[in-house]
Amino acid sequence: MNSSIPQTMQAAVMHSPRQIRIETVPVPDIAPDEVLIKVMAVGICGSDLHYYTHGRIGKYVVEKPIILGHECSGDVAAVGADVTGFKVGDRVAVEPGVTCGRCEACKEGRYNLCPDVQFLATPPVDGAFVQYIKIRQDFVFRIPDSLSYEEAALIEPFSVGIHAAARSKLTPGSTIAIMGMGPVGLMAVVAAKAYGAAEIIVTDLEPLRLDAAKKLGADHVINVAEQDALEEIQRLTGGKGVDVAWETAGNSKALQTALGSLRRGGKLAVVGLPAQDEIPLNVPFIADNEVDIYGIFRYANTYPKGIRFLESGIADVMTLVTDRYSLQDTQEAMERALNHKSECLKVVVYPNGVPGAE
Repeated sequence: MNSSIPQTMQAAVMHSPRQIRIETVPVPDIAPDEVLIKVMAVGICGSDLHYYTHGRIGKYVVEKPIILGHECSGDVAAVGADVTGFKVGDRVAVEPGVTCGRCEACKEGRYNLCPDVQFLATPPVDGAFVQYIKIRQDFVFRIPDSLSYEEAALIEPFSVGIHAAARSKLTPGSTIAIMGMGPVGLMAVVAAKAYGAAEIIVTDLEPLRLDAAKKLGADHVINVAEQDALEEIQRLTGGKGVDVAWETAGNSKALQTALGSLRRGGKLAVVGLPAQDEIPLNVPFIADNEVDIYGIFRYANTYPKGIRFLESGIADVMTLVTDRYSLQDTQEAMERALNHKSECLKVVVYPNGVPGAE
């Protein structure tokens, strides 16, 4: 390995819910087809917070100490013997789910459904709240100098919206309603804009998030604490309903509202995961209106598009980055993201130092 790379590094290790300790661990050795990346920025995601507070998401259970964080970017620090597309010093975005490449799902191009995926910060795989990570070269993407590390890290949540747009067949000129303006929902606004939606309607109950949605391209914002979302969407669409609806909040009532907001023949994408497994939905409405429903699980083949969209300047996504923390303060960063949703949008951890910090 490159002599300039240390043998050990700092990592933020979660030992139990809401208990993160900074520890010294070995820098990983890379295989011939892998790249070692010096991690420069990691965004905190809703799934990180879920593992942090509950120690599990569905069938994925934290059974031993784990390093969280999967929305990341950085610099190539070393390349394996068989790596040809990268060199030391390249600035890159990291797609965090390495798939087998051989199963039926991978062969069909739907590699997000690979049963053997190794996804950063999904137990038992460690994540990116660490100074260096290794990843297979085909899940690393060079970014232009015009993109910041933070923007490159945001390509991960952006990818969810890009995948939802493709799955739900969002076309130029469409009307769309997006329920829930967390970081995924906000980046979904950018995705809808990139795919040519003519009218973007969003809902949330936090003024900060609704204001951010407008800055990113939403045409209409509905505060569900003050207005009936269905009534407002019907008013805005002249009683017709929207062509496409995405539920990104993981809220059962929002999912029901998303379904009810659709026009006849509309399309619903289920992006967010609610706390309960089963939710009542209006089946006669689905059947009578021939509603198409799409499940959204992560993404596939989205990173090149995401980089091009953000490079084009379609939206100033840096406005989402409201809080910055060092790796040593990872637990404080998690608590901030967990408890101050009315004050912060995207919390970013910098494993190799906060830019501009002394």
